[in-house]
Amino acid sequence: GKEGYLLTVNPKQVNVTANTAAGLFYGIQSFIQLLPPQIESNTVVKNIVWQAPCAEIKDYPRFGWRGLMIDVARHFFTKQEVKEFIDDMIKYKYNVLHIHLTDDQGWRIEIKSLPKLTEVGAWNVKREGTFNNFAPVTPDEPKNYGGFYTQDDIRELIKYAKERFVDILPEIEMPGHSLAALASYPELTCTPNSSFVVNSGEPFMNWFDGGFAALVDNTLCPANEKVYQFAEKVFTEVAQLFPFEYIHMGGDECAKNFWEKSDQVKTLMQKENLKNMEEVQSYFVKKIEKIIESKGKKMIGWDEILEGGLAPN
Repeated sequence: GKEGYLLTVNPKQVNVTANTAAGLFYGIQSFIQLLPPQIESNTVVKNIVWQAPCAEIKDYPRFGWRGLMIDVARHFFTKQEVKEFIDDMIKYKYNVLHIHLTDDQGWRIEIKSLPKLTEVGAWNVKREGTFNNFAPVTPDEPKNYGGFYTQDDIRELIKYAKERFVDILPEIEMPGHSLAALASYPELTCTPNSSFVVNSGEPFMNWFDGGFAALVDNTLCPANEKVYQFAEKVFTEVAQLFPFEYIHMGGDECAKNFWEKSDQVKTLMQKENLKNMEEVQSYFVKKIEKIIESKGKKMIGWDEILEGGLAPN
């Protein structure tokens, strides 16, 4: 296949044979792992015996998609740290990096047509300790903790990953997990006249047996036409940046208690004959799928996009 290889180590030589460059690359990773562990040291180690055991390894993947996710939204990782994560991935022959770029705690990708997403949404207040136990942010606390990737940074990471046979799958989380977007553009809410701040680890969701509810509305409004104009801009730029065939739209853990109170949502339900809040979310997901597909990409999401009826593709 495209990623398999044959690695032979005998007393005289080492051979790696493969059908493609990817197979050769994975064969070299396995050879490196036969050598002494000290070669992975970040400091100089002297007197290493550069010896590998004799072996014959025929190896090919069981799965074509071998993914790991990195969450850069809750806690920002620098471009260099993401590269180091990719370096570790390839030792285990992972080939898809799912990068979680947006959430309640931060918006991490430059969208040129929506500059506030990174001017406002990429920054919160530094807190240390146990997440979800912090005191609310006060107006005088500096919001200077976080960061984001410029579009050039993203291109650099994609190139770095591609050279190591890794594809990057971008995730733009919606309609829940959207406090960073709402802090930047509060007009995208179902609860007008609310003020939003990027979450710094203070409680904003109430989790209980059998479900959850939001203490602060952290959802994009499915009945607000501005939300779909926003999504159109975001996914246009994301699709142009990322060559991978999929875009992930999140879709999980969307609290609906503020939707239930919204006159806009009630009007939408009557107009579109939607029976419950799951169908309201499904209506949203189907609209987002059309936007993503109009950019030449396929949509992927967390399992909650099944609720209320699955989008066509």
